[in-house]
Amino acid sequence: MRFIESLANAFLENGNPENAIAMAKYMRNHFTFFGIKTEERRRIFKTIWKEHANEVDQNARAIALQLYAKPQRELQYCAIEILTKQLKGNYKKEDIHLIEKLITTNSWWDSVDTIAKFILGDYLLEYPLETPKVIERFSYADNIWLNRSAILFQLGYKAKTNFDVLQSECEKHKKSNAFFIQKAIGWALREYAKTNPEAVKKFVTNTDLKPLSKKEALKNIH
Repeated sequence: MRFIESLANAFLENGNPENAIAMAKYMRNHFTFFGIKTEERRRIFKTIWKEHANEVDQNARAIALQLYAKPQRELQYCAIEILTKQLKGNYKKEDIHLIEKLITTNSWWDSVDTIAKFILGDYLLEYPLETPKVIERFSYADNIWLNRSAILFQLGYKAKTNFDVLQSECEKHKKSNAFFIQKAIGWALREYAKTNPEAVKKFVTNTDLKPLSKKEALKNIH
């Protein structure tokens, strides 16, 4: 696809090997990078996208999957941005399979957290009746990133948050020794505390959460 080729070439031309080493190190060398910082990456991406707008509009899912399969993390970030913008308000029910594939491929906190909040979260707002089935499946999956997504998907919901679901997820995973799960529990509760601090405070007080989860949850409650 011309869009993907143009984008990859533009990133290659603007890459910075020194930055690439530092960025890979920050991500514990799980991924390779062109070495393009966020602001510059988005500027280049926006320009190339504009040049190939029709192609992206007509093939958003296929393009995103191809980009996400590339080794460089910057291209994977672009895949997420395309789906976030193109699918909002236009999800298909079967997109849950695409979302699951993204969460479980090239998984690390930076990609998973964005997908959970902006893609899985939006999808379930469009298909609320799918929420119990999807979240139960993700929650009990033998994959820490699906588990984390089940805890975090309501991050942007604010007053729309189903606190019963959030409490249930926290209860299910409260014994986990995994850092990324403990942190997710605390983060999800801290975020909802901006809407309902008393409910969060009561839940944390009455629930045997791990110290990290508890600390994160109560961080902004005075």
